[in-house]
Amino acid sequence: MAVIRNTLYLTTPKTVVLRDHLTLRVEIEKQTRLTIPIHHLESICAFGQVTVTPAAMALCWDHQVAVHYHTENGYLLAQVLGSGDTRYLLRRDQYAAADSPQDASRLARQFVAGKLQNARSNLLRAGREADGDSDRRELAGAAAELARLIRRLGNASAAAGDRGLRETLDPIRGLEGLGAKVYFSAFPYMLKQQREDFRFATRTRRPPRDRMNCLLSFIYALVRHDCLAALTTAGLDPYVGWLHATRAGRPACALDLMEEFRPCLADRLALTLINRRQVESGHFRDREGGAVEFTDRGRKEVIRAWQQRKQTEVKHTLFQQKIRLGQVFGIQAKLLARKLRGDIPDYIPFIPK
Repeated sequence: MAVIRNTLYLTTPKTVVLRDHLTLRVEIEKQTRLTIPIHHLESICAFGQVTVTPAAMALCWDHQVAVHYHTENGYLLAQVLGSGDTRYLLRRDQYAAADSPQDASRLARQFVAGKLQNARSNLLRAGREADGDSDRRELAGAAAELARLIRRLGNASAAAGDRGLRETLDPIRGLEGLGAKVYFSAFPYMLKQQREDFRFATRTRRPPRDRMNCLLSFIYALVRHDCLAALTTAGLDPYVGWLHATRAGRPACALDLMEEFRPCLADRLALTLINRRQVESGHFRDREGGAVEFTDRGRKEVIRAWQQRKQTEVKHTLFQQKIRLGQVFGIQAKLLARKLRGDIPDYIPFIPK
């Protein structure tokens, strides 16, 4: 149970939320654990076996506090909103920012900066733990190149001038592409085990052509789902973004948000699973045409590890408060919403220590 940026997160089974005048009282096994005035809240996220009484729900409706129900693993099931829902105001700001070269470039740079910084952290960490001098040199060289790209990104002018949206965003997308190429060129050197079974040359998608790409793509899909749920909970449209072009059926905003999570959550989990031999070659099968896919056993192993990973506690560097990794998606989506409303000057990506 935690209150983070005006959102109440309820994660303990058999939690009950009751109304006490203009205050919500949170009980676990009939013991009061928390009381919070309703005007301190913007939303409630309930995970698993959590009960919000009708009186408490009515209080939330009256004060435009949204209640979001999730499974224990974080999948969004339903949202309860009052009749005076004002999310259209937030989405109006989101659509305006998506059409503005200045606003779009500023947000896109932050998403790319978070991704490159977290990718560089992975390389530096792997370099410190590497066994051979050759691996250390490759990892150090890639980390140094990413540092140069981060400086180029930071030196890029925020002013779009008379340029259109595409002309403004393409240089940022180009730096992101260069960073990904550098990072993945050094990716094999982060493997301590099973290098032959998980040989990796480049990223391939739709379909993945080797075991490593299959593993990465599957974990990225799990991250994308959590980003979709978080953005929907925050009141944003997950299909209108900035870094990724908006087109029918493409969750551009979710793809934008997940960029910073790819290295620090998805890639790090993939490396851990391989280095600890929790995932091995027997968890995959080859298909006709060169595609590689998981077996049912392999898929279940990754999902189990992902849910365990999300229970890990970390300190959010912006708020200096301990949170579960599974809560990071919701927190960052809320920060993005605050940026679009004008409550904060800029969006700050999640960069764990």
